Amino acid sequence: MLSYHTLKQHPRVLRAFTSLEPEEFDTLLMPFEQAWDAYVSKHYRHKESRKRRYGGGRKPRLVAIEDKLLFILFYFKVYPLQEVIAQVFGMSQGRANEWIHKLSPLLERALGEVHCLPERDPQHLEQVLALCTSVDFVIDGTERPVQRPTEPIEQKDQYSGKKKTYGEKQSHR
Repeated sequence: MLSYHTLKQHPRVLRAFTSLEPEEFDTLLMPFEQAWDAYVSKHYRHKESRKRRYGGGRKPRLVAIEDKLLFILFYFKVYPLQEVIAQVFGMSQGRANEWIHKLSPLLERALGEVHCLPERDPQHLEQVLALCTSVDFVIDGTERPVQRPTEPIEQKDQYSGKKKTYGEKQSHR
């Protein structure tokens, strides 16, 4: 079973699995742990319908918070099939699915805390830029193909320079 404590001794392997250096992983770990504690407190500890004390029952495969973060970072970096990630982390496919759905919003919250949250929708980009004042951004944009316009002026504006290709040009600052 894969664990953070085995990968911590091999920074190159940790970087290959998560795209993070050990220092970056540790920086992200604290907000992720806070998000996990808030999640557990909200959904498990103070649940009215609880029959046993919190911590009773079957023990999870991902016990340490570092392993939980490694699991979800590995999933988003490599994006393997759930059967594959289940085998790597020593669990069933159904349990891997549960962990993915449980940990994904927590990772998003932790990335927001350290101002590393990616923005995919250009409509919300200005809001993200306002939150992150001291961070440099790179926008990776592509030209989207469109149907050839009928107006000659529009054709000239949208001609991509490629043979018989017209595209919507994106201009980002």
